[in-house]
Amino acid sequence: MPLNIPILLTWFRVALIPVFIVLFYLPPTVLHYEYQNEIGALLFALGGITDWLDGYLARRWNQTSSFGAFLDPVADKLLVAAALILLVELSRAPAWLAAIIIGREITISALREWMAQLGKNKSVAVAYIGKLKTAAQIVAIFFLLWYGPLPLLDWLPTMTVGIVALYLAGILTIISMVYYLRVAAEQFRED
Repeated sequence: MPLNIPILLTWFRVALIPVFIVLFYLPPTVLHYEYQNEIGALLFALGGITDWLDGYLARRWNQTSSFGAFLDPVADKLLVAAALILLVELSRAPAWLAAIIIGREITISALREWMAQLGKNKSVAVAYIGKLKTAAQIVAIFFLLWYGPLPLLDWLPTMTVGIVALYLAGILTIISMVYYLRVAAEQFRED
């Protein structure tokens, strides 16, 4: 396993998950709910920033590796799944929508693994629709975690923005899953 800054950033994102979860289970005598929300949202945002940064640095410094290509999406999916489950428990997101999003992530990850074993992993590489889906997820989860008014943007209804973005993420989740499944099916027809 290569050890470089991009991979360390990915491992940092994985290590952030239990910290992120425990934060929301601290009693209010240790950390008030408002601060749990704000710190949790900021930790999630930090995870999103490290996701972008590790990929950028790996490409810029030519430190890409097959292990990094494997670990990066796993870390992303674990962080998103943990956040969605937490939001369901906090009654800020519908369970059915979280299940659709998490189910898609598992399905497409399995599809990519299977295609990689067949030597066709390039055919299910991340597409633009997948990037839109990820952006909508990040926005939704951040706003739903924050839960209260944002500094300097206290007029912005964070819960409304979060829910609208989550439903958009759900729609893009289904569209992107259909897209990836169709691309994989076309690969098999060509063979």
